[in-house]
Amino acid sequence: MVATKFILSDYVEKGIAQALYDKLEDETFAGRIPSCKGVIAFGATLRECEDELRSTLEDWIVVGLKLGHPLPILDGIDLNREITS
Repeated sequence: MVATKFILSDYVEKGIAQALYDKLEDETFAGRIPSCKGVIAFGATLRECEDELRSTLEDWIVVGLKLGHPLPILDGIDLNREITS
């Protein structure tokens, strides 16, 4: 079970490393992870946007795994494989 936690944490970190951010006209920020369709977040500051994006990615992963959706392989981490002990 411990190995799973690290795999998920690593996957989130790899996703956040791929994030793209834009400063919007109203001086807020938008962030997205292009390889993870639908993962987008907004924040008043860049840090807030990153925190929201991380939370959105975590939720997206959980829902994807629960529903059996194929998830993108991020930097060699494939969550689609069955984890064996």
